[in-house]
Amino acid sequence: MNTALPVLANVAVLAHPGLPEAVEQARRVAVFLEGCGRQASAGSLDDPVLRQRIAAGDFNLVVTLGGDGTVLRAGHLCAPLGLPILPVNFGHFGFLIEVHRDDWQSALESLLAGNYWLEERLMLQARHHRGSQPLGEWEVVNDVVIGRGRQVRPLHVAASLDEQPLTTYVADALIAATPTGSTAYALAAGGPILPPELRNILLVPVAPHLSIDRAIVLSEGAVLSLTLLSSQPAVLSVDGQPSVDLEEHDCIEVTVSKNALRLVRFQEAGYFYRNLISLMDQNPSVGEAK
Repeated sequence: MNTALPVLANVAVLAHPGLPEAVEQARRVAVFLEGCGRQASAGSLDDPVLRQRIAAGDFNLVVTLGGDGTVLRAGHLCAPLGLPILPVNFGHFGFLIEVHRDDWQSALESLLAGNYWLEERLMLQARHHRGSQPLGEWEVVNDVVIGRGRQVRPLHVAASLDEQPLTTYVADALIAATPTGSTAYALAAGGPILPPELRNILLVPVAPHLSIDRAIVLSEGAVLSLTLLSSQPAVLSVDGQPSVDLEEHDCIEVTVSKNALRLVRFQEAGYFYRNLISLMDQNPSVGEAK
């Protein structure tokens, strides 16, 4: 869905807190925008004042300087507000990012000239229940993962679709992903690559043992329930955030969210596969460990 940005009056520039060069560059971006007659505030993604101002609706746009993880974290903050994000790559892969670190000025000039479009990406909502007690709720850009804990034993997870039993997985983990997340953990687990404009839920088992070993693509309106049947330690992870311990019979319900991740784009809509193949042919993280 292509829509126009609101009047671009006030911009937040958020940098990965662990990258000093990104924090410094964020200040330069803010100075540039102010020189173009806009208001801008720069700081770390963890800056509580900036985060409060974003939540209060003070900004029309957020610029991120970091990698895909920075975009995910900013997405959790911005999506419920319908606030668009312009990502600039200071990381490795940049599956979600098309603006390189040295090209931010020309990208902003194109943006201010109106030469852009907005891409809206489906998000999920995950709810954690223990019996009738709700324990947590998350907005999801990439994936929801139920994985084994410290013990090297497969988990048993019962999957239901629209309150009807689907199957029981015996696997190291089970991934429920968005089309955006299909190029993340789901891809590493052998799942299909879904184009970002699709509105589906992807269900992928990791190292399944004598259970269904194929990914399943579910419709947008599906209600997916995943119930842990194992007594050994297990965890829930949403978009790579700190994990949550699960207990036997805990249930994770996954549905499509009413919110969407809105990203500023400059390339034509067919950019996705071209960028993807380029990244996979020249893996920038090979030989690097952080």
